[in-house]
Amino acid sequence: MTEHEEHKVEKEEQDESLMDKISEKLHFSNHSSSPAPASSSSDSDDEKKRPTSPAPETSSFGSKVRRLFGRERPVHKVFGGGKPADVFLWRNKKISAGFLGGATAIWVLFEVVEYHLLTLLCHGLMIALAGLFLWSNASTFIHKSAPHIPEVHIPEKPVLEFASALRNEINRALAVLREIASGRDLKTFLLVIGGLWLASILGGCCDFLTLFYIIVVVLHTVPVLYEKYEDQVDAFAEKALHELKKQYAVFDAKVLSKIPRGPLKDKKKD
Repeated sequence: MTEHEEHKVEKEEQDESLMDKISEKLHFSNHSSSPAPASSSSDSDDEKKRPTSPAPETSSFGSKVRRLFGRERPVHKVFGGGKPADVFLWRNKKISAGFLGGATAIWVLFEVVEYHLLTLLCHGLMIALAGLFLWSNASTFIHKSAPHIPEVHIPEKPVLEFASALRNEINRALAVLREIASGRDLKTFLLVIGGLWLASILGGCCDFLTLFYIIVVVLHTVPVLYEKYEDQVDAFAEKALHELKKQYAVFDAKVLSKIPRGPLKDKKKD
């Protein structure tokens, strides 16, 4: 091989190496630029396929306010969802205002004016009978028709239904009192004793009619206010109940757990 041929071969090798370098650079640049959209598309695909994180749901569930006394139904359903609930929650303002106004008038007559029930009934009947009697006799002189006095009678079916419902409620109350007196639930026993003690204090401060009027006013004010501000009330009540449970746990550990138990419970455990 001559010197000219060797020089020619070396030149071809240099050209080939130069072309290889250029092709490698082009390939590297294409490789570095092309994966960008692919990676972004793959990321978007991964985001589409990736399930949504349950963090907001758990946080919203954790921040959800528990309803008072574990209530799951609306306030209207708690009161029965009928006409009494409509009256207590002021769905019909005329009926609710009339009922509350009537109760207020009765309380004013008996407590403020100090009217007696028998006197009120007698005076009312006297006025009604005298007015109807005079109207019936004077109708011939004034040339007007006599008053139509309807026949009033009490139907049997509603009376029997009311008596049956009252009997069921009394039997249920007696069964609850028997269960409390049996000594099986100390917590319920303490709650009932506390409620009766509070009722005795209220009975000593006011008579039965005033207490009944207070209950009527409370039924016509507290439910409608609670329905309006139930979120704030439930949040406050949840904190208060949590604190009461803590105090009861301390009281149970220091006092109730040291009280000797009856023989029935010891035999059951043995």
